[in-house]
Amino acid sequence: MKIRQHIGRFWRSSVAGGKYFKLAWKHPHFAWLFMNCVETDFDSTVANIDHLARRQTAMLGFRKELQDFNRLLVSAGRNPLNDVDSYPCLDDRTAETGFDRHYIYHPAWAARVVAAFNPKKHVDISSTLHFATILSAFVKVDFFDFRPAALVLTNLSSEPADLTNLHFQSDSIPSLSCMHVIEHIGLGRYGDPMDIDGDKKAARELSRVLAKDGRLIVAMPVGKPRIQFNAHRIYSHEQVLQMFETLTLVEHALVPDGAAESGLIMGPDSDVIAAQSYGCGCYVFSKQ
Repeated sequence: MKIRQHIGRFWRSSVAGGKYFKLAWKHPHFAWLFMNCVETDFDSTVANIDHLARRQTAMLGFRKELQDFNRLLVSAGRNPLNDVDSYPCLDDRTAETGFDRHYIYHPAWAARVVAAFNPKKHVDISSTLHFATILSAFVKVDFFDFRPAALVLTNLSSEPADLTNLHFQSDSIPSLSCMHVIEHIGLGRYGDPMDIDGDKKAARELSRVLAKDGRLIVAMPVGKPRIQFNAHRIYSHEQVLQMFETLTLVEHALVPDGAAESGLIMGPDSDVIAAQSYGCGCYVFSKQ
């Protein structure tokens, strides 16, 4: 189905579609922004359009089901529900349980790396909070973020830190992680200063503070190298190795664009990584 057909379906089938086209007619720059999204990421834009259309259809079905449920309540001698108490969940009726493959697989992979290394303490910088909080059940974790998280758990501390200027001494951290973070540094998405080399500075700081014979775990988008402002950067395998050129690669894995039988691809070659659009590269480095 071509993009014009998707847009037409969206327009005709949803209230949101009608509102969008009225807005685009009055404000041409809004239409330009939409078409730029189409040209930048066609598949994602089409998926979002279809999602909105499906939600509009599902909302109509929800209203009918609410009426049916209220009739069941009344027939049982109970009070019907008020509209104000309704809580439409429109995306959960699926044949299988969906999940974000990046954010399920890379923390699971990293936890296994930490378990094998078995450090007395682990330092994590800005990775998904699920990783640090669950890991703290088994090993002491010091968590740091540019936007500190108000976490209160035993065996876990949470403090602020600037990844481009870490306050740690050189060669001081034996077990360190920073996953799905570097690609954002310097793009301003999270309130950090604009810096076209922010990711490189972050990589140098991580390399500097890693202890001799320590382990650094990093994860970032890999595939065709590009910057998708202000969301993230995407790197080639070679770019990742170059950013951490003072360290030694211990192991690496890939969460590919599509589902893989093994979940992750262990030790993929650079051609497999280069074939991705938005894969997740998982790397372990050490310092000699």
